[in-house]
Amino acid sequence: MFARPVILLLSVWIWSARLWAVELDDSALRSELLQLASPDAQVRKSIITSFMDRRDGRLAAVLEAYRLGGLRLWNDQLVKIRKAQGDDNGFLLLDALSGEPLVGGTVTATKNDLKKLVVTRADRQLLVNSIRVLQLYAPEKAIRLAAVRKLGDLRNAKFLSALREIAETETDAQVAYRAEEGTALIRLATAKENVEQLREAATQLGEMASARGGPLLEDLLSKNDSPDLDEQSRDECQMALEKINQYQGRIRLLGYAFNGLSLGSILILIALGLSIVFGQMGVINMAHGELIMVGAYTTYVTQLLFGHSMPDNPVNIFFVIALPVSFFTAALVGWLMEYLIVRHLYGRPLETLLATWGVGLMLIQTARIIFGDNIGVNSPTWLVGGFEVIQDFQVPYNRLFTIVLTTCCVLFVYWLMNRTKRGLLLRATVQNREMAAALGVNTRLEDGFTFALGAGLAGIAGCALTLIGGVTPDMGQNYIVDAFLVVVTGGVGEIAGAVWAGLGIGMLNKILEPIFSTIWGKILILAMVIAFIQWRPAGLFPPKGRLADV
Repeated sequence: MFARPVILLLSVWIWSARLWAVELDDSALRSELLQLASPDAQVRKSIITSFMDRRDGRLAAVLEAYRLGGLRLWNDQLVKIRKAQGDDNGFLLLDALSGEPLVGGTVTATKNDLKKLVVTRADRQLLVNSIRVLQLYAPEKAIRLAAVRKLGDLRNAKFLSALREIAETETDAQVAYRAEEGTALIRLATAKENVEQLREAATQLGEMASARGGPLLEDLLSKNDSPDLDEQSRDECQMALEKINQYQGRIRLLGYAFNGLSLGSILILIALGLSIVFGQMGVINMAHGELIMVGAYTTYVTQLLFGHSMPDNPVNIFFVIALPVSFFTAALVGWLMEYLIVRHLYGRPLETLLATWGVGLMLIQTARIIFGDNIGVNSPTWLVGGFEVIQDFQVPYNRLFTIVLTTCCVLFVYWLMNRTKRGLLLRATVQNREMAAALGVNTRLEDGFTFALGAGLAGIAGCALTLIGGVTPDMGQNYIVDAFLVVVTGGVGEIAGAVWAGLGIGMLNKILEPIFSTIWGKILILAMVIAFIQWRPAGLFPPKGRLADV
């Protein structure tokens, strides 16, 4: 009957005791931090060196602030400072250890209230090494991962024990792997006369398929007269290097395939709108690349309106809003093009081509006048970075998002064209305009809707492209040729053809570019497309509608 209250009280007491112990430890640590303000260089050196053995990742941020001049002494207390908003002479005071505002609310001070700490050149060099070791114990995985990579790349034997400890105690598999890899790199680089250590390190790097170990092994093997390598050691290094090269070769192929899939998704997204306009209306829209640019600049303006910046003020919702806004903005521009110009030129393909080309030049110059030559869109934080699927194969979030977005757009267009009344009316207008008009279909409305839909899809493509590169007035021209190749190869007006041709051309681009140069890769792809069109003039999927009779 009394067991449950007793257990509850005991649990609360233990929890309180732990908090009290942590607070005591932090108080003692803050007292030790005060020694950084000592005028005695030997005292500062001693305390910085001792921090390397504390295994407290918070100290890395403290020492980094000290190294960069961000610490001050205030009322016998070490604090971090940050410029106070709206006060040119005021500083916001933060706790040196936690980085949080001081207890008691927002505390500010003037420059005269704060004492600047002395940081000599010798202090800075010692601080760099201490920070690198302390970052191994940071709570954030990204910081720990960067730290183990950095220490491994330094190949300094004094960091060997710290990396070994991390390799044995780290719970995250990726960080533990990089720490183990770092120890092997250091042991291989510092083996010198120790042949046994050299062989063990080389074998370990080979078994780990370490990409960072490859250049080091190649460097060792290239020194034919090196006294460090006997014949057996050379053979083991060669075997390790072959294992690394085989695995990294597979990773490269996997990378080419994913990059090809990513590029193919972008080409599909661009060609989707082009295919609708070209296939359903018979209009070669040379301003399609500029409609992509309209979508990109709409995304940029949306970012400005939301005040999104990284890392100062991340407002991630801006990109979610930018997608439909880019679609409707580009669709409006496309509808105006069709209403004011294109509808007067149906049946005259050469005049339509020249007119849309002229509109494209006007859009480019307008964007250049308003925005300048080059701007950038900050990606939302949830699309920054990536994740490691397998060792050394990183999948960026922005590329993955582009693939998912393209898939959604393809499914939407298929549903619209084949499962809705609007799609039925559009297809009826394409297949027999006179009969559709006789049955009451507003063919003019369908023409405007078709052009606006194709332009809106180009706007979404422009929004997606802001995740990958900069925004320039002529950015659409970098993709429009490949997009036309996708449309022609897949079959004019066919969604399935655009998908398969986009994936194929995207893959070919990424496979041929590493073998040949970028220019020669493009030339080879163009030659392949020409040969394919000679074999299948109608493309992968023969067109339907008006162009089928041409």
